[in-house]
Amino acid sequence: MGMTMTQKILAAHAGLDKVEAGQFIEAKLDMVLANDITGPVSIKEFEKMGGKKVFHKDKIALVPDHFTPNKDIKSAEQCKCLREFACDQEVTNYFEVGEMGIEHALLPEKGLVVAGDAVIGADSHTCTYGALGAFSTGVGSTDLAAGMATGEAWFKVPPAIKFNLIGKPSKWVSGKDIILHIIGKIGVDGARYKSMEFVGDGIKNLTMDDRFTIANMAIEAGAKNGIFPVDELTIEYIKDHSSRDYKVYEADEDALYDEEYTIDLSALRPTVSFPHLPENTKTIDEVGEVEIDQVVIGSCTNGRIDDLRAAAEVLKGQKVKKGIRVIIVPATQKIYLQALEEGLIKTFIEAGAVVSTPTCGPCMGGHMGILAEGERCVSTTNRNFVGRMGHVKSEIYLASPAVAAASAIAGKIYNPENI
Repeated sequence: MGMTMTQKILAAHAGLDKVEAGQFIEAKLDMVLANDITGPVSIKEFEKMGGKKVFHKDKIALVPDHFTPNKDIKSAEQCKCLREFACDQEVTNYFEVGEMGIEHALLPEKGLVVAGDAVIGADSHTCTYGALGAFSTGVGSTDLAAGMATGEAWFKVPPAIKFNLIGKPSKWVSGKDIILHIIGKIGVDGARYKSMEFVGDGIKNLTMDDRFTIANMAIEAGAKNGIFPVDELTIEYIKDHSSRDYKVYEADEDALYDEEYTIDLSALRPTVSFPHLPENTKTIDEVGEVEIDQVVIGSCTNGRIDDLRAAAEVLKGQKVKKGIRVIIVPATQKIYLQALEEGLIKTFIEAGAVVSTPTCGPCMGGHMGILAEGERCVSTTNRNFVGRMGHVKSEIYLASPAVAAASAIAGKIYNPENI
């Protein structure tokens, strides 16, 4: 049997001609990533294991993005730990407030990950970089500490599920709707410790931002990673953002997949995930009357420029309904500036939204939009678990930027087609 795309990347980084699902390997790493929550734990473990120097100062990325700008003394101490370690270790890719961004938007933008890479990060949404044709996955802080020290990590080679994407999505159907549809179809454990491998002619109809969103939420189906083939659009993106060499891996024709699904993108509708699991999906036509208190547009899932453009298109000339709080978070400083230059920020403010510096803040209940008891939020983030954004009796509804923006105007979950 042949190998999947993921298996080929892992085999190459393990120095092996072939690997099989279930095999344990030790692979060399191209990038090791941590943030202000997971990084300090990794640093302590690094020191406990006797680490003196990181394996390569250019292959570590430390990004304070979760509780930044510092929301309290504890978060300030976390960031101080990260900052001092970065300085002591002469880490090249340390991005402080003012030049930082949400890590999974920032690293591709900075050209730090390219096709064919093997990447670990002490954050579950590290799987985002599969959009570039890289193997990337989240690990625990102890594994990350070992990765910082040695430049290697052990893996159990994952089996794979093939998703054949066909057709062209309609105007208001985005990458977020596609991945929510898939998670609704297979469940939050439907791809547990498997590689979600996306193929098919429909991929040509997806932007890079769509692909980043889909790969980002592979973890919400329990996947080890999500990955896209490298096409002309991918190569164009890599060349625009990076000077690094990249390598294209393609699945063998006889690669083995545990399951195969065909997703007709033209048949999909805007999709919303109801509390309290991403798998609880309904199409926009099925949601009924769900009044809301808050809207969040941003995060590592949907804070990129295409996301902001979609939200602005809906909000242009409109007003946020009185009493609804709308928080918009560009994912990086570069995206923020681009949105400013394109007039998107003006549109948001005129509509009655607030715009935040890049931060993970509201996504994981950190700051910039905590929910009170009984409040409901439509969010473009990635998780709607109990208490994820604040009070355990609050509710989060996951949706695309277009649906979120339309909901802000209507004061309830709403179809952007009707704005």
